[in-house]
Amino acid sequence: MSNQPIPTDPRDPDPWLALELDQSLPMDKEAKSALLRGQRSWSRRLLLPLVRPIARLSIILVQLLRLVLPEKLQSPWLLHRTIYWGLKYFVSADANRLILRHFNIGTEILCFIADNTGPTAISTTTPLRPRKLEDLLENTFLIHDLNIFNFIIELNSKVSLDDVPPKALQEIDFGRISDTRFEFEGIPDKWHNVLDLQTAIEIYTPLYALLLSDRDFWRASNSLQLDETIAIYVARIFGDSLHLSLVHNGHPTVPFSTLEAGFRLMLHGLDAECLYGYLKARKAEQQDAAPARPQPNE
Repeated sequence: MSNQPIPTDPRDPDPWLALELDQSLPMDKEAKSALLRGQRSWSRRLLLPLVRPIARLSIILVQLLRLVLPEKLQSPWLLHRTIYWGLKYFVSADANRLILRHFNIGTEILCFIADNTGPTAISTTTPLRPRKLEDLLENTFLIHDLNIFNFIIELNSKVSLDDVPPKALQEIDFGRISDTRFEFEGIPDKWHNVLDLQTAIEIYTPLYALLLSDRDFWRASNSLQLDETIAIYVARIFGDSLHLSLVHNGHPTVPFSTLEAGFRLMLHGLDAECLYGYLKARKAEQQDAAPARPQPNE
């Protein structure tokens, strides 16, 4: 980064420039820039204030309907196709990349914890590695929610975390934290791909309530608060709880209302990015500290 000051008006500083330059969060720079472009977009400024109250009212109406509708009236198949269609034709390229990236980093974070808390592999989770929007059609959003609960149940059934001592940095296994950036294919970027991530999430949340069972929707909403649980597991591995200050969703022992699921999903994405950035930074630190390997001719 250049040390030259960026021209700006001290009487009218750009808040988005300040966030772009801020280095307090250990986030990937490209992911952070994509997120901020969406946050400062016209769709978030103009559409989100209109969409959010309608979306929350829709959730209330759907949950009232659930009192009389049978649980069999659900369709994850239709949910994922509706989301895919919306992402393809209306959601911005930045938002689509962040969504695909989220599933990849979530998989790597769980793999990292499993690799460093015991010798037993976790068998009840499905690795999610979407590279294009079509990959989301395989119930990816629902599986993502199931993965986190199944992971916690199986891990704690097999391992006593009280018996997992902190490891020295050189002993930590970063093997499944990617060294390279994630590459995605065929991301649409037409004139009609204008919706920012936060507005799109608010629109899709009532669809979750409508097209999933009440139990699945409640579980999906409460899975967002497991960010703190996962961060605590990582803290035990490192013996360092600094990154816990980056978690914003709160512990799920006291669940929030499902009406706030859209906003908390944004926080969930930010929490995951910060935790993944922390792991990437520690991996780089480990690699920098490793002794150089002797060359064959030495």
